[in-house]
Amino acid sequence: MTSPETSQVAGRKRARANGWAKSILRFLVIIVTTYLGLLAVTFFIGRVIPIDPVLAVLGDRAPAHVVERTRELMGFNKPLYEQFYIYVRDALTGNFGTSVLTTNPVMADIRRVFPATLELATLGTIIGSLIGVPLGVLAAVKRGSIADQIVRVVGLVGYSVPIFWLALLSLLFFYAKLRWVAYPGRIDIVYEYSFTPITGLYLLDSLWQGQWDVFRDVFRHIILPASLLGYFSLAYISRMTRSFMLNELGQEYIVAARAKGLSETRIIWGHALRNAAVPLVTVIALSYAGLLEGSVLTETVFAWPGLGLYITNSLQNADMNAVLGGTIVIGSVFIAINILSDLLYRTLDPRTRAR
Repeated sequence: MTSPETSQVAGRKRARANGWAKSILRFLVIIVTTYLGLLAVTFFIGRVIPIDPVLAVLGDRAPAHVVERTRELMGFNKPLYEQFYIYVRDALTGNFGTSVLTTNPVMADIRRVFPATLELATLGTIIGSLIGVPLGVLAAVKRGSIADQIVRVVGLVGYSVPIFWLALLSLLFFYAKLRWVAYPGRIDIVYEYSFTPITGLYLLDSLWQGQWDVFRDVFRHIILPASLLGYFSLAYISRMTRSFMLNELGQEYIVAARAKGLSETRIIWGHALRNAAVPLVTVIALSYAGLLEGSVLTETVFAWPGLGLYITNSLQNADMNAVLGGTIVIGSVFIAINILSDLLYRTLDPRTRAR
């Protein structure tokens, strides 16, 4: 016979296992629903816009019988629900069709251009986080002071000023006038054909191969657009850091720490910021996702060969396969980053695991 204590332990284990199973199931339902919603939105956008994908492939002067035959081959003569099923099936296998602009499979083009966007957004997020978090802490500690007002104004400007305007001004000042940075593009034409990337992340690849001249050239190209994206990210991160820190500095444990005689530096950086870092992880992750999807204007101004510029050029040439494929990839990355940030949040904060 089992003792009452053993039965209670077994019951708690079953309850915990059931709780984990329900959480995982709920998590999977949210992922599937969100992704199907993304596919549905992109599908109906592709059907609503006044661009005939068949004419985009064949041209306006194609004979009527060729247009009808091509429409049949592309499946546009099928019922809408059947078209949606085929669209979802192809999207789940990474088949977004062929690009009219490049004549390559859309997924092959995306694999080629996405590392450039990933590198630019990653460096921008690093810059924004390394500067934005200390500025937010400073603003919270010096609440109401001149330093606080300056940090808030810097954040307000980052929110308010159009990024393409800042990009043009920065090019005029730092490139045309001072010559501190390289011209728009990702790499100098001198190295473009002699440098063989491995991962597509030029900074890491040049370091890995020990090509310091290539690294310096790539850095001079990327630092200005990355700094602009970092400033945009900094505005959001500093504001949220200030808010989180003000909330933490008003808690009772801060009063108790000061009563114990702990130094102000240890209280701020060792206690308050550590607790504020839990929600701040989500803020930085969302900022990173925003840079991945919102760097279109920056890539256009700086001629950065990333996914944003690829989608822009495709849209200008009515290449809807490429536009919708790029949109789905960006949406998928956004969903993935949100999921990872939620998991990290639950890992760092034990209170969320108890819910």
